[in-house]
Amino acid sequence: MKEVLMGYQGEMSLKGLNKNQFESALLKILRYRLKDLGPFRIYCAQSTFYMEPQSDEIDMDTAYDRVSKVFGLAAVSRSVVCEKDFAVICRTAEEYLGENLRTVKTFKVEARRSDKNFPMKSPELMRELGAYLLERHNYLRVDVHQPQFKVIVEIRDYGAYIHGPKKPGAGGLPVGTSGRALNLLSGGIDSPVAAYRMAKRGLALHHVHFASPPYTSERARLKVKALAQLTSVYTGGCTLYVVPYTKPQEYIRDNAPSMLFTVLMRRSMMRIANAIARHTGCEALVTGESLAQVASQTVQALQCTDTAQDLPVLRPLIGLDKTEIIETARAIGTFETSILPYEDCCTIFTPPHPKIRPELAEILAAEASMPELAALEEQAARNAEKIRIRIGDEVDFE
Repeated sequence: MKEVLMGYQGEMSLKGLNKNQFESALLKILRYRLKDLGPFRIYCAQSTFYMEPQSDEIDMDTAYDRVSKVFGLAAVSRSVVCEKDFAVICRTAEEYLGENLRTVKTFKVEARRSDKNFPMKSPELMRELGAYLLERHNYLRVDVHQPQFKVIVEIRDYGAYIHGPKKPGAGGLPVGTSGRALNLLSGGIDSPVAAYRMAKRGLALHHVHFASPPYTSERARLKVKALAQLTSVYTGGCTLYVVPYTKPQEYIRDNAPSMLFTVLMRRSMMRIANAIARHTGCEALVTGESLAQVASQTVQALQCTDTAQDLPVLRPLIGLDKTEIIETARAIGTFETSILPYEDCCTIFTPPHPKIRPELAEILAAEASMPELAALEEQAARNAEKIRIRIGDEVDFE
């Protein structure tokens, strides 16, 4: 049997004259994700992406897992292709899916016939193939509403494709089709989820992290690198910029009112992130802020933060509560790393009573009293360490 992977479009199928641009981008991503597993023939036809292995040595389990995490595919299936002949279809379906049928009590056959030259219409094909399978599995019964297993046959231009139930794909749009942004990556739960959600909307991402040694440790830095590696299976390869933030942070601590420290620090970080974003061709900033989750995330505080720089600030978690964010973090595999107890610079020097409704005028006045801050921020941006993150890199943090 010749096994292939099939990926089905979701939102992409609604695109108009530029649909081919999205398909071309997704083809490029699929080829890259499968390249190291061996040779594949990958192409798109009838709004479906076909990934045909050209060697018997290819690990199809790994290939299937990788494809299921590629944004742009609403569903994926692991199929076999055979000749468009009813007798061959019957034998192939039994050979490929018979073992699955022996583990259930109810089943259903679904058929789709995009090749109208095939002599049997879909209802007839479903009926006759179902009867064939029932003869060989007489303990089964047909349940068209809630079957325990589905046998699906797709009669397409290039052959008959037979598979079990489709697996939900990652959905969204291919990474890179919506531009590029810089994600502010802390060591917490929220920012990796923010990266995941924006990549799902087609954004390619780089990350920036602010480190303040000796207040933050090398373990904290490695933890953030691990989070970037864990999210890369969804977001793609990227660069992590680690900004040495100790001097600007100490300067703000020593020269600003303590109740304004958090907002002033966030504005400082946004200015540095803006400089790095513009240098790297990023068109927006991404943060993991959720409305009213902490003092710096009130409407007034966010308004003050946004005015520090002039790029769009995307906040995909703004309307989610912590339970929803944690659920996504668990699903994408970042939660257990995020909760490891290594400090980040956002949690040091935190005042006991931060102002939750700051006014822009008082923030600007506080910054005017810190004339050396701009030079310290410029130096921090210039000295940022660049760490290349590649898809599939081993996560070197425990």
